[in-house]
This record gives sequence, structure tokens and C-alpha cells, in this order.
Amino acid sequence: MLVHRGFSRPAPADTALTIGNFDGVHLGHRALLARLGEVAHARSLLPSALTFEPHPREYFSPEAAPTRLSTLREKLEMIAAEGVRFACVGRFNGALAALSADDFIRRVLIDTLRVRHLIIGDDFRFGADRAGDFAQLAAAGERHGFIVEAMHSVVVDGERVSSSGVRDALDQGELDRAERLLGRPYAIDGRIVHGQKLGRRLGFATANILIKHDRPPLRGVFAVEVKGLGGPGSAPLAGVANLGVRPSADRQTRPLLETHLFDFDRDIYGAHLRVRFLKKLRDEMTFPSLDALRAQIGRDIAAAREFFATGRPADAADAFSTSSHSPTAPLCPPIL
Repeated sequence: MLVHRGFSRPAPADTALTIGNFDGVHLGHRALLARLGEVAHARSLLPSALTFEPHPREYFSPEAAPTRLSTLREKLEMIAAEGVRFACVGRFNGALAALSADDFIRRVLIDTLRVRHLIIGDDFRFGADRAGDFAQLAAAGERHGFIVEAMHSVVVDGERVSSSGVRDALDQGELDRAERLLGRPYAIDGRIVHGQKLGRRLGFATANILIKHDRPPLRGVFAVEVKGLGGPGSAPLAGVANLGVRPSADRQTRPLLETHLFDFDRDIYGAHLRVRFLKKLRDEMTFPSLDALRAQIGRDIAAAREFFATGRPADAADAFSTSSHSPTAPLCPPIL
């Protein structure tokens, strides 16, 4: 997929275009992208997407912005997998936010993106103060010779599919619900980094991935599958993972994803992995000693193995009174 950043270069061909943040690329996004592909094929247009970085809500109110479901890299990879061949990443800044709806249509959609067929979600708004709507796009299309089409929402089990719904499911630990809305298990990609190696002394080495954003949409201990350590088509590896912040002794607050792979002992520093979250086992905990931590990690591993064997994991935290722990520490410090 060809990617342009900004609006300084025109698209390489006339486009069938969709616009959105595409956070998580859930089933609603995928339905829209499937329709985009149909239109592009029928009209011999380039299937294209316009997205923004940062998310507009991160620009206007960073403290209240939603957690991200996917990084820009993950998002671009997922929309490419849905058939998009050209993506434009618009930097969302003051200049773009101040652009009037009419100027957005003329300068971005027509002059830069060469739109001939535009497909948008049913709640799409654009331009300064979000003044632009479907009616304005349709009128512009009649004047400038492009078609505008609105996609209706996708509903799964009575719930409208949305990025906010996925975030809520992940925050509540409802990974089955998140998977139904996404059409796949929720996953995080990243590169393995070095850590403190404490886990090796505890007997549970982990692959550690720094999370690019400060607020991941889920936290806790999970049964996971990992892709990226075999050749194309290789089976995923099973494991248990903690997603949370580093201990205060490490003097960092960036969240860390730590994954212990079952029956695995290879040097994989620098590898790029995809970790798929299948079942939440428990929240994060603090422990009175390294021995208590070691024992709990053993229970987490047993619970995850039981999940993969039967689909009915034991309660990994049932040996501890919840009143004696605070949900602040990860499974173990970064240890590779």
C-alpha cells in the first residue's frame, strides 16, 4: 500500500475514497472498506483511505481523549489487509482544524485526493467546528462530478459496532465481546526490548514490548497467543502476558507488555511480535515478596494453560485476598 503523509502530493490516480480514524479497524470499518473495494473495482478507481494523526480528539482535548486501540502502523497494516491500496495520513493540527468545510472539499478531497466516489460513515462530520455534513458533500459531488455514499452502522448481537464499544469491552475485561465487535481477537504489535532480567532469576523469562501510548485500552494478566516468531503460516505460540506500568523503582510510567511463552527458550530480542489477547485471568497485583510473586506467576501460567486445554481457566487470583493487593504492579518487572 502506498502511503502519503500530508496533502502536498496528489493521489496517483482517481480514487474511491473513505475517511475516518479507523481506530481498531472493527467490523463496521471492515464493512465500509469492503464496500470501498467493490466500488473501486466496478469503476476502475484506486481504493483509498484518508485518516488522521493524531486523533482529532487528542488534538482538541488530550486529557479527555479516548485510549487508542491501534497505533498508526497497526491501523495502516489492517486497512491494507482489507484491500486499501493508497492511504493519506493527514496531520491533524491547527491549520487542518480551521479549514472550512468548503476548503476541505476543494483542497483535500478534489485537488489532492482526486475523489470520484466517496464513502463515509453515517455520523461523519468535517471542517471547522464540524460544520460539514453529508448534504454538503452530496451537493459538492453534484457540482464537481463525484458520488457520495453513506454507510449505515453495523450491529452485532444488538450492539452498534464502534471503537468506543470495543474500548468499553476491553476496559471491562470482556474479551469475547471485544472479539465479536472486532471480528478477531484484540492484539497489540511491538518490538521486543531488553529489561531488568529479574524474571529469569524467578524462572519465568518474558518477552517485553514497550507500548507506544501511555494508556492502553486494557490492563491485567491474560492468556495470549503470539505471532511473529515462525515463518509464514506458522502456528501462534501460547503464553501468559501482563499489560501494565513498570514498578515505581524503575522510575518509568510507560506501560509494558510482558509475555511468557510456554515451552520456549530462544533469543528473540528485536523481533516484532503480535500478541493476541484471548482471556483475562486477573487484574494487576502487588506482592509482599519475590516468593509470593513467583508463586502467583506459577498460578497465572497454570490458569492460562488450562484455558488453552479446556477453554475454562481457573481463577488465577483465588489464592489471594483482594483486600491485600493494590492493582498497580505488573506480573513481574521487565526481565529480558
